[in-house]
Amino acid sequence: MPHTSKLFADFLYHFDRVAGFYAHSPYDAESYRTAAAQVDYPSERRSALVKALAEQNGSSPALDRLAQPGAVAVVTGQQVGLFSGPCYTIYKAITAAKLADRLTEMGIPAVPVFWLATEDHDYEEINHCWVFDAEHKPVRLEIPGSNPERRPVGEIPIDRSPVDALREALRDFPFGDETAELVADAYTPGRTLGSAFFHLLRQVLASQDLLFLDPMHPASRRLAAPLLREAVEAAPDLTARILERNRELTTNGYHAQVHVDEHTSLVFLLEGGRRLTLHRQNSEYSTNGRKFSARDLAAQAEHLSPNALLRPVVQDYILPTVAYVGGPAELAYLAQSQVIYDALLRRMPVALHRQSATLLDARAGKLMDRYGLSLTDFFAGEEALKERIARKLVPSELGGAIEAAQAKSKQALEELSAAFKAFDPTLEAALQTSRRKIEWQLSKIERKAAREALRRNERAAAGAAYLNGLIYPQKHLQERFYSILPFLARHGLELTARLADLLTLDCRDHRVVAL
Repeated sequence: MPHTSKLFADFLYHFDRVAGFYAHSPYDAESYRTAAAQVDYPSERRSALVKALAEQNGSSPALDRLAQPGAVAVVTGQQVGLFSGPCYTIYKAITAAKLADRLTEMGIPAVPVFWLATEDHDYEEINHCWVFDAEHKPVRLEIPGSNPERRPVGEIPIDRSPVDALREALRDFPFGDETAELVADAYTPGRTLGSAFFHLLRQVLASQDLLFLDPMHPASRRLAAPLLREAVEAAPDLTARILERNRELTTNGYHAQVHVDEHTSLVFLLEGGRRLTLHRQNSEYSTNGRKFSARDLAAQAEHLSPNALLRPVVQDYILPTVAYVGGPAELAYLAQSQVIYDALLRRMPVALHRQSATLLDARAGKLMDRYGLSLTDFFAGEEALKERIARKLVPSELGGAIEAAQAKSKQALEELSAAFKAFDPTLEAALQTSRRKIEWQLSKIERKAAREALRRNERAAAGAAYLNGLIYPQKHLQERFYSILPFLARHGLELTARLADLLTLDCRDHRVVAL
């Protein structure tokens, strides 16, 4: 798969190589029992958590289960991207819900919780999404504007959202109107990006019985404050631990996902609606010419926001987390964060990779079968895909003649090479250069014939564009590029429940799912 890091590949298929960077193996059922037994979660915190979640979610069976002593959480989360963000957001939620069900069946009462990452301030990363039309032509949807004030994106109010452009893109799908209405109901003027994201996901994932937690909610901030206070006071030690962990990762041939130096602060300051970057010098912090002692900053713990490495630890302090479901980048964060877990929380949940999939409609499945294509055939780009399809369209007589010419040329050149080697080895070396040119020219003729066959077969050319636009748009994996919305528009709003049945926790691979 493109862009697979060594750390992620070993996490999936050679966990023993990376076990030292994580507390538990996700592939051993006993890991979950061990992690659950390590959750020492005070009853007072549970009561405060249930109250906070009730304010954000309302009452639900899931919340009733979480209120019971000994109940644990399977947690996942995502930035509050426009119109639900990329497809893998849904796969994360499905994985968490399925794991919670499995643990409950094992006698470990568990509830899935989705962490709404509303604190991030990178507006350009979340103010757009991609969908496709009925011919799989990518369509970019965007909320214009910028975020120079570095406000937490979840708090940014919606003035107008591109619902009309979404409606136009989905208009030729059987469930396009229903899907667009679902989005319009969530993204109403006056709501924030965070609340709109929550309302949409709650509807799309209604079958999964999830609880949602917004870390910017005042009750959530109060729950996080004690650990943030401790993190500020322990910052020099935590930074030293992280730097040592980064050295361990690189020494073992892996990468450190988050850059850290001696002046890196593990927290931001939330002030005046902004998320301010802090720089640390020993036990003193500074931002925009202002300075704070560690004691001063700790006193403002409810107004602090964790960075990427501290965030999961804060999350698992707030929640009685037994397992966390993440993608490749988040699993890499956790390899660094383990040392913070050890120092502050003295436990760490099981880390599990989310389910990963490429979805095909019926036409795409038939086209792939017709041309003998697999997922990896798309990774070289659309032109290479067209050439592959085109070669299958060359008439058998012509294809046979080209193959015969290539075989005869190869035999003749080998005989000539042997003769030159006996006569003068230096001439044989020159022949090899000429041989490569001859072979290249014959290959070039073969490609030209294939392109001409493709040009004559407009259906095949259209099929190549249709497939590439769905499966590897703009050289990105489908799950990382498209929102789930066009898939709902094509297959119906019950698609999420269908995917929950089709995806399985026991598969570590990327799956191609025919719908």
